[in-house]
Order: sequence, then C-alpha cells, then structure tokens
Amino acid sequence: MSARRNSNTNDSRRYYEWLDRAQADLQSARLLISGGGDLNTVVFHCHQVVEKALKGFLLFRSRRHYDGHNITFLVRRAIKLDSDFNRFLEDSPPLNRYYIETRYPTDIPFEIDTDTVKNVFRFSEKIYQTIASKLHTEPGAFVMEEGSPSTG
Repeated sequence: MSARRNSNTNDSRRYYEWLDRAQADLQSARLLISGGGDLNTVVFHCHQVVEKALKGFLLFRSRRHYDGHNITFLVRRAIKLDSDFNRFLEDSPPLNRYYIETRYPTDIPFEIDTDTVKNVFRFSEKIYQTIASKLHTEPGAFVMEEGSPSTG
C-alpha cells in the first residue's frame, strides 16, 4: 500500500488505517504469547506493529509514505518530526532481524528465547501506544521535513 504524495481528502485518514493494522498485529502477538504460539511468529508480528505504527505516524505528520521495513530508518525519520522518538532509537536495530529471519529458513539457525520475546512485545506495545496517543491527540499536525517536496 502506497500513499500518494499529494495531500487531499482521500489521503487524510490513511494514517489511521496503518494504526489499525498495527493494532491487529499487536493483538495477534498477544494471542500467540498467551496461547503458547510460535515465538518467531510473535516477534514477526511485533516487528509489523512497530513498522506499521511508525509508517502511520510518518504519514500523519509529514504526509509522506516511506517504503521499506527497516525499523531504525523509520525511527530516525520520526525523530526528525518529534524528538520524543529518541527513546526508541537504541532498541530499534534488533527488530530488523525479525522481518526475514523469523519467516524463512536460514543457514544459521535463528533462535529466540521467551525473555527476548517479552522484551520485543513490550517495546512494540510501547511504541504503538505512543503513536496512537499522538494520532488521537494532535489535530492533523503536519510538519514538512527538510528536503520534502511541497504538498501545496
């Protein structure tokens, strides 16, 4: 799904759709944890929570859609718009491993323990809640990033 770069009424609510999808992934991860589900699948859903929530936030604040799945890249983009995201930067790099390695066989076995899963889940829940709060309390805040084309 790719948002158009011009600002119009069709694009104005898409960030909530990203947040809804992030919430669905958070619920899926929670259910898998409580039901003893596959840990790889849990952390994949956690990665998706963070990716989708960040993309929703970036769309909300900049009216720009970012492609890709690199969580650290997305957090850095969010920091440019809101310094509150600095607190997520240090914990973001490990999440990038959970996009590919959790879904496909690898030559080097990928193992994850329950403590890591709990930490990843808490991180994804925290970033989701932060973004949900911002989207529901900031009335259409729109901030141009340096170097962004004007959306007139």
